[in-house]
Amino acid sequence: MIIRDFGVRQARKALAAPLRQACLRSLSTEPTPTGVADLTEPTLQSPNAKPQPPSIFTSSIRTAVRRKKPVKPDTTVEDYKMALQLKSKIGRIGSKVERTYRPSDVFLNPPGPKDVTLELLMASQAHMGHHASLWNPANARHIYGIRQGIHIISLEQIAAHLRRAARVVEEVAYRGGLILFVGTRPGQAQIVTQAARLAKACHLFTKWTPGSITNSDVILAGLPIQMLDENDKPVEGFERYVTERRPLVPDLVVCLNPMENYVLLHECSLVNVPTIGVIDTNAEPTWVTYGIPANDDSLRCLAVIGSVLGRAGEEGHKRRIEDAKKGVVAWRTPEDVANAMRIAREAAMMEAMRNFDESKKQEAGLDTGFQNSQMNNVRSDLQLD
Repeated sequence: MIIRDFGVRQARKALAAPLRQACLRSLSTEPTPTGVADLTEPTLQSPNAKPQPPSIFTSSIRTAVRRKKPVKPDTTVEDYKMALQLKSKIGRIGSKVERTYRPSDVFLNPPGPKDVTLELLMASQAHMGHHASLWNPANARHIYGIRQGIHIISLEQIAAHLRRAARVVEEVAYRGGLILFVGTRPGQAQIVTQAARLAKACHLFTKWTPGSITNSDVILAGLPIQMLDENDKPVEGFERYVTERRPLVPDLVVCLNPMENYVLLHECSLVNVPTIGVIDTNAEPTWVTYGIPANDDSLRCLAVIGSVLGRAGEEGHKRRIEDAKKGVVAWRTPEDVANAMRIAREAAMMEAMRNFDESKKQEAGLDTGFQNSQMNNVRSDLQLD
């Protein structure tokens, strides 16, 4: 009913052409040319015929032609010779680029207290602190500002405190004090050994044994001790005293990582041993006697600080040896050592007097025997063959 209405409304031509094409398809296997190309219905072909693409596509296909690359002569040798010739002519022209920083320079040529500059401290990243949320308000006087949430330590504060600590190390070494360099973090072993070698001091790069200072009579018992004079030469005759003496306690402790060595610093405070420590923005500055506000996470910064303090100890040691050659001694002998020397001196004098008296008695006995033999004409000594 609907189709009929559609045909009636649109006239005969609306259904004439489709009906004609349908009749032709059903009566013949060959396509009939029509004005409209029917691309939706497949055409019937023989089974042996090869499928052919439509003519609309084959008309624009061209056979692929492979182009040959032009043959170029090999000029590698000529180019290399020309480059060498050009380098020989203009190779020395222009600025000379030098390597300004080597990580091993701080160990091969350690800087001293006079070499401390703001540029050196900034290049070693000494001004980099911790995040602002981790800071200790007691370090506010050392902080210059905040950049991207990180506290920046004032370079002038670092330089001033580092020079003060170097002065302390130099004076302790000048007066013959025992200095201990401590660094227990990975990578700090070379730093503390280098500083101790320069300052003729001791070093520690392993875990601190609790009680080594407060209970040294038990923990450090039996360790060898050497007695030296003002020229740092061994003194003989104190073997018995050295074996019976109490273990030595350091006169100054330099700690590169106070956060991990709180027990050591606490023991030093109990026995009144001065300490020097690197204080970052998250550390407690009251743990040490002489603090150095700096970055304790940078090995390059700690290498600079350790080298400066080691050079300071070396200067103090040289001054002491030079003054000792002139007869000037700026340090006092410990009281226990002085008492032992006094006792040994008195014992030596008593032994000398005893030997002198015995020799006198022997001489007096010989004279008495000789006089009696002369009077009695008898020999008092042994008969000789």
